[in-house]
Amino acid sequence: MEKFGKSQPVKRSEDVRFLTGHGQYVDDIAPEDALFAFVFRAPVAHAKITNLDVKDARDADGVRAVLTAEDLNRAGITEPMSASLINNRDGSTGAGPRRPVLAEERMRFVGEPVAFIVADTLEAARDAAELIELDYEDLPAKLDVDAGGPMIHPEAPDNVAFDWGIGDEAATEAAFAAAARTVSLDVPDNRIIVNSLEPRGCFAEWTGDRVHVALGGQGVWVQKSEIAKILNIDPENVRVTNPDTGGGFGMKGFPYPEYALAAHAARVVGQPVRWMSERTEAMLTDNAGRDLTSLAEFAFDANNKITGYRVHTKCNLGAYNSMYAQFIQTQLFSRILMGVYDVQSTWLRVEGIFTNTTYVDAYRGAGRPEAIYVLERLMDRAARELGVDPLELRRINFIKPDQFPYQNSTGETYDVGDFEKVLRRAEVEADLTGFSARKSADKAQGLLRGLGLCYYIESILGDPSENAKVEFNEDGTVNIYVGTQSTGQGHETVYAQFLSDQTGVPADQILVIQGDSDRISSGGGTGGSRSVTVQNSATLATVGAIKEAFTDFLADEMGVPASEISFDDERFRAEGSNLTPTMLEVAELARAQGRDDLLTHEERITLPARSFPNGCHVSEVVIDPDTGVVSVERYTVVDDFGHLINPLLAEGQVHGGVAQGIGQAISEHVVYSDDGQLLTATFMDYALPRADGVPNISFTSEPVPSTANIMGMKGCGEAGTVGALAAVANAVQDALWESGVRRVDMPFTPLKVWELLQSEAIAAE
Repeated sequence: MEKFGKSQPVKRSEDVRFLTGHGQYVDDIAPEDALFAFVFRAPVAHAKITNLDVKDARDADGVRAVLTAEDLNRAGITEPMSASLINNRDGSTGAGPRRPVLAEERMRFVGEPVAFIVADTLEAARDAAELIELDYEDLPAKLDVDAGGPMIHPEAPDNVAFDWGIGDEAATEAAFAAAARTVSLDVPDNRIIVNSLEPRGCFAEWTGDRVHVALGGQGVWVQKSEIAKILNIDPENVRVTNPDTGGGFGMKGFPYPEYALAAHAARVVGQPVRWMSERTEAMLTDNAGRDLTSLAEFAFDANNKITGYRVHTKCNLGAYNSMYAQFIQTQLFSRILMGVYDVQSTWLRVEGIFTNTTYVDAYRGAGRPEAIYVLERLMDRAARELGVDPLELRRINFIKPDQFPYQNSTGETYDVGDFEKVLRRAEVEADLTGFSARKSADKAQGLLRGLGLCYYIESILGDPSENAKVEFNEDGTVNIYVGTQSTGQGHETVYAQFLSDQTGVPADQILVIQGDSDRISSGGGTGGSRSVTVQNSATLATVGAIKEAFTDFLADEMGVPASEISFDDERFRAEGSNLTPTMLEVAELARAQGRDDLLTHEERITLPARSFPNGCHVSEVVIDPDTGVVSVERYTVVDDFGHLINPLLAEGQVHGGVAQGIGQAISEHVVYSDDGQLLTATFMDYALPRADGVPNISFTSEPVPSTANIMGMKGCGEAGTVGALAAVANAVQDALWESGVRRVDMPFTPLKVWELLQSEAIAAE
C-alpha cells in the first residue's frame, strides 16, 4: 500500500474555513449588483391554465422583468429540459413528454415554475408575485403508482412511462415451478426529500456574448451543455462554476429550470441575477428520492439454496422524467439485483408511472439502496419462514471466493469478494453472542429489542474516465485540477494528501482546483461513489507522466542515463550523482532554464471495470410498546472498501450514509393530500433524524482489494445508506415478531408502530 498512499486518517483541511464561517457558497459570492429572482409556482397539482396575466407584476416598483413561457417562446427559447429514456420490454422507447422550463398550458405538480420574476430586492420580487393573476381549470390529480387514472401526458397512455425488464423470465418461471419452497414479500420504499444543508441556488452574469452561471452542484459539464441547449447558444459561450456546495446527495447532479432562467433573465435585464431557494420551496421542487413498491419472490430447493428470484417493481416518476429518472429503478437497480448471492435465474420487471407530484431522481445510492432493501428484507423473511438462522441462510447462498470473477445474472462482473470473512468479522464486532442477554434485560423492563442484518453490495457508477492536471507554480505551490466536485466529502484533503504521497510535495502547498468549466477541460462530476477511485487513478497516471518527464530532464543535470534515475516518493536519486532533488526543486530548475513545458502535466484515464464495495450492517433497535417509539441503540458496520486513502473520511462517509438511512427508516416520509398538496413541506411536518436518534456507529474495515483499479480501492460514499435501510427495518421486524406483527414498513413512526402493537393485542384477546 505504500506505493499508492499512506492510508493516514488526516482531518479535513477545508473544515477550518467552513467552521470559521469562511465558506464561499453561491449566496456568499453573488455580485453586489445582482438583482434578485423569485419563482412564481403552480399552486395546484393538476390544472389547465386559462389565463396568466403578469402586467401588474411587471409594473410594480422595483421589478425589472417577469418571464413566462410565452416570453421564452418569443425569445426563441423553446427547448425542454433534458431527460434520458430507457427502452421498454418490447423494444420501443419509454415515454418522453416535454418538460418545459416554465409551465405551458398545464400545471402538473405543486411547485412547478410558472413565472420568473426579477427585481431590485427579494421583497419586491415576492410582492410582485402576489400581483400575478393566474386562472386555471382544475383537473383530477393522479397520485397512485398503478396504471390508469387521470391522464397527465398524451405521450404516456395510462400514465405508464416505461415497462422494462431484465433477466431470463422463462428460466425464472421454471425455477419457481420446480421449487421446494417459495417465499414472497411486498416491499414499499417510501418517498423522501433530500434536504441538503444548502438549498439550491445560482447567479448568472454576462460579459459580452458569454454567460457565467455559478451554482451549487456536483459538476459543471452537464449543467454547461444544458444551459447552452436551452438558451440556444454555443457551449463555448457558457461558463459554469461550482463554488463551495453544501451537500448534494445526487439531487444537485443535474439541471433544473432556474439555472437557465437566471441566465436568460440576466441577458434580458442587462445585469447579474441571483436566485436562492427557500427551504419549503426546495421541499416542493428538489427532486424526491425512492418512492417505489416491489413484489419480491424467492424459489428455494430442499437445501435452502435460492434457485430463482423475481421482482416486479412499480416506481413513481412524478410529473415528468427528470434527468436520470428512468434509469434509476431499472438499470441501476438491476446492477446488483441478486446482491452477494449465487443465483442466475432472475427476472426483474419495472413499470414507471407518472403522477402529479414532484419528479423523482437520484438520491444517495440511486437504485442500489432500493435493490438491496428489497433483497435483504426478503432474505430476512425467508429465514423466518424456512426456520433457518438469518446468517446461515446468507452463508448458504453467498458467492464463494473461488467463484470470482463472477458474472451476476444481469451482466455485472464482480472482480473480487470474500463475503464470509466480512460476515464473520461483523458477528464479532456487533457482539451477536451478547444479543440474547441484552434482549432479556430489555424485556424485563417491558421493552422490545430486535436485531437486524443487511449484507449489501453496490456497483460504483458514473463516468469511468477522468482527467487530472498538475501545475507547478512560481511560488512553490502546486495546483491539481480535478473533474469531480466536493459537496462535503473532503475532496480537497484527499486529493492533496494523495498527490503529496506520490510526489513528496507537502500537502499544505497543494491547491485543489475544481468546479470551473473554463479552467478544467472535462470531467465526470461527483456521483455514484466514483470520485476518489477514478480521480486518484487519473492523478496516479499524471504523476507517472511527471516522473518520466522530470527523469529525462534530470539525465543531463545529474550526468547519468535516465534509466538509472529513480524516485522514492520524495526525491530523485541515482548512483554516481550527489544530486537528490525534490519535485519542487526540479520544477524550479526547469523554470530557470525556460522549460515551461515541464511545469504542466495532464493525463486522462479510463478504468477497465467497476469496483464493488460490500459489507455487513448490524442494527439493534429498542421499542417502547407504550409509545411506539423506535430507538436505534447499537449499529455496527464492517465494510470491504478495498484499500483506503483516508480511513477517517471513509468512516465519516459511512456515518453520514447510515444517518440518512436511519432517517428514512424511522422518521422521514413525504405525504400528499388527495388533491396533490404537499403536507410535509416544513421541518414541522417532515422529520429529519436528530443527533439523539443516531447512535454511535462502529466502523471496521475488512478490505479485499479491488482489481478494477491499480490502487485496489472501492468507493464508499453511498455504502452507508445502501446497507442501513434493511438493517434497521429487519431489526424493527425482529422486535415486533414475538408480539404477532408479521409485516411493518418504513417509516417506523411511533404512531404506526403503536397502532400495529395495539391491533395485535386486540386480536389476541
